[in-house]
Amino acid sequence: ATFPAGTVSGAPKVRAMQIISELEGYRRGTYAGVVGYHAPGLGLDTCIAIRTMLLRDGRAYLQAGGGIVADSDPAEEHQECLNKLAALEAALEAAERHA
Repeated sequence: ATFPAGTVSGAPKVRAMQIISELEGYRRGTYAGVVGYHAPGLGLDTCIAIRTMLLRDGRAYLQAGGGIVADSDPAEEHQECLNKLAALEAALEAAERHA
């Protein structure tokens, strides 16, 4: 019930998740979940996975999002998502060059 965080899903959370499920048509996987590690004696470090790449069967699946508010401009929000994905695309291209 704690993930995805309300800052990612929207509010009210339950209804926002219902709408997301209806509109997206597929599960988000690790996107908007938690990634972290525990180091004995050092503690726990976590973050919300808001830009993700999944490599499966030779394909890369990239996910990113933006925050939609009452005065959001759809074109600007779309461009923000593309800008965020550009870093993942650059990392993928660099990995392919050095493979």
